[in-house]
Amino acid sequence: MKTSNIINVTNEKFTDRISTFIFAFMTIDYKNIKIHYTVSGEGETVVLLHGFLETFEMWKELAPEISRTHQVICIDLLGHGQTASLGYVHTMEDMADAVYAVLQHLNIKKAKFIGHSMGGYVALALAEQQPQLFEGLCLMNSTFEADSEERKVLRTRANDKAKTNFENLVRMSFANLFAPESRISFKAEYEWALNIALKTSLQGYMAANEGMKLRPNRFEVFNTLNADKFIIIGKKDSLINREQLVSKIENTAINFAELSEGHMSHIENKSELPYLLLRFIEK
Repeated sequence: MKTSNIINVTNEKFTDRISTFIFAFMTIDYKNIKIHYTVSGEGETVVLLHGFLETFEMWKELAPEISRTHQVICIDLLGHGQTASLGYVHTMEDMADAVYAVLQHLNIKKAKFIGHSMGGYVALALAEQQPQLFEGLCLMNSTFEADSEERKVLRTRANDKAKTNFENLVRMSFANLFAPESRISFKAEYEWALNIALKTSLQGYMAANEGMKLRPNRFEVFNTLNADKFIIIGKKDSLINREQLVSKIENTAINFAELSEGHMSHIENKSELPYLLLRFIEK
C-alpha cells in the first residue's frame, strides 16, 4: 500500500460556471413515501449525496459542472428536502437502502459517489451493502469514524431540545457548520443555505440525528473498497478530527486534500472545490 497522496489545490477558478441550471425532478414510490431525485447530463454516472440539514440544492453549482461530461444524480435523503420521513430513526443503512432503490430504478450498475458530511456516512453504508456499485467514493467534509461518546451525548441533547425550541436549535446547529469568519464573508450564501435548513422537518431532524448517532466505524469498509477513494478536509472544520483521520489513512491507498476553510466547502471554498471533485471524477 502506498502512503496517502495529498492532492494540492490550484487557484483555478471556474469563471464560466453555468448560471442557470434546471433540475428535472423525478420521484419513485418507496415504502409509502416518495423519494425525490434529479438526473442531468449524460455519460458515466456520478451520485451526489447531501448532508444533514441540506437538500439536493446544495449541488446547484457543482452539478452543472459535472453534468457537462457525466450523468449526475442528486437525491433528497430521507427526511430532507422533498423526501418524507419513514420514522423517528433513519439509520445510515435506511438512507442507503433508499438511495439504492433510486439507482435500481434507473438501472445504474456503476457510479462514482460524492457524499457531503452525512451523505458520506450514507455512501459508506451503501458501500458496505453494495460494494460492486462503486467506481469511486469521495468523503467530502465527512469521515468513516463513528461518533465519539461526547458527540452522541450532544445529539441526544439536541433532539430533546428540538421538541421545544426547534428553529433556534437548527440555527445554532447550522452555524456550527461554518468557520466563524465564513458566516460574514459568505453572508448571502450562508443565509440561503440556512433558509433551506430551516425547512427541514422536526421529524427529519430527529431521525437523522438518531441515525448518525448509531452509525459504526466504517474504516475497513472504506479502506478495502475496490474503488478510487478520496477525502476532502476543511482545515477549520470543527466537526472532523483532522489529526485522527489523517493518521488513520497513512500508508493506505486513500488520497486526501485539505481546503482552507470549514465544513461547508461547497460554499467556503467554492473556487477550489470543483477542481478537486472533477479530478476525482475523471481519474
